[in-house]
Amino acid sequence: KNDIAEYQVQQGSIASNHIYQGIIVRDETIEYASKNGYVDYYMKNGSKVSVTDMIYSIDIVGNISNEIAANSSTSQDISKDSLEAISKEIDDFLKIYDANNFSTSYTFYNNLHAEIVYNLNSSVLTDLTDKINQAEANNTFFKFSSPADGVIIYEIDGFEGTTADDIMESNFDTSAYQKKYLTSNRQVTTSDPVYKRINSEKWEIVLSIGENLAKELNEKSTVTIRFCKDNFQTNASCSVLTKNGNYYLKLSLQTGMIRYIEERFVDIELVMKETTGLKIPVSAITSKEFFTVPKEYFTYETDGLLVKGYDKDAKKEIITQVFPTIYYATEDYYYIDSELISAGDTILKPESSATYIIGTDMDSLVGVYNINKGYAIFKQINILYENEEYAIVETKTSYGISLYDHIALDASSIKEHQLTAK
Repeated sequence: KNDIAEYQVQQGSIASNHIYQGIIVRDETIEYASKNGYVDYYMKNGSKVSVTDMIYSIDIVGNISNEIAANSSTSQDISKDSLEAISKEIDDFLKIYDANNFSTSYTFYNNLHAEIVYNLNSSVLTDLTDKINQAEANNTFFKFSSPADGVIIYEIDGFEGTTADDIMESNFDTSAYQKKYLTSNRQVTTSDPVYKRINSEKWEIVLSIGENLAKELNEKSTVTIRFCKDNFQTNASCSVLTKNGNYYLKLSLQTGMIRYIEERFVDIELVMKETTGLKIPVSAITSKEFFTVPKEYFTYETDGLLVKGYDKDAKKEIITQVFPTIYYATEDYYYIDSELISAGDTILKPESSATYIIGTDMDSLVGVYNINKGYAIFKQINILYENEEYAIVETKTSYGISLYDHIALDASSIKEHQLTAK
């Protein structure tokens, strides 16, 4: 006997969903510098701000800006709470980091840098109060607040001002996508962008979809979505857009915008349907060909077959009864294999002279190898849904498998009736 890897059948479910790359569309406004000089920021990236909050300063000469940078680089004034928040951001990034998408490390670096500068600059301003007051009196140092409430972010990417109706197929090509990070202590000129403001919690995601899905969703007003990045699931209003023969799904949301404020492209799973049943690995599934024999040829109650043969010694015809294993049944046929009977054998219909040739009708079944008894027995299954790794099969099927049955994990590594290690 061989040591066969086994799997215990479990109850489970698989969502027959669709994953698409979406483009996030927000109400975004770029604010521009009104003076030449050196810019420094005082609000954390992603902060909610009001019209009274100071966002940034511009130092025309550069002396104050240089002192802010110098003091920030040597300051030990980051609070314990701020350090814990930064540590948590690092841990969160490590959990989702994917080497196949290395560019996210640059985004993370810039965001972390902005947060540290925010914490340091806020304290350094207090230390430089006298110098700042003097520079303001000399009109060489200027403080700026936001002209409207919103959420501040220090990056631009060219999608500002874009609406869902503006999105086209070429926008989904990420190879040409670039972000520009707006950092502290850099020199700006009049009309250079200094920050971006998100004006509303309402936001949209546009997906490029196929015609079949467009038809399926055309009558829907809401759909459940899951963000692949962090598994956050929510409901969104939806509508199908058509442009130049292409189909797009517009998802409208009113919450969670700030959660993905640093993203422009996001992978979305449309949670369309969930199939529940017995969950088994795809590797356990195999198929087997069977003789299909009309039910009326089986003896009543015992499910035996009367096989017509010939005794050479006695030189006469004989009838032998065999009791084959039934693997599956339809309304008119039983499915049996060649263990006790062979193709070409003739069987008699009970209480009749009618005969039937085994092998006249054949069919195959999909199934698994049950190894509960220490040897492999084929059991048919009815697959409801499957993906690359698992299948959901119907429960309580006749001649099938049951919850907690043990089956061979790899059907290709075992043959029927083979002994298994126990």
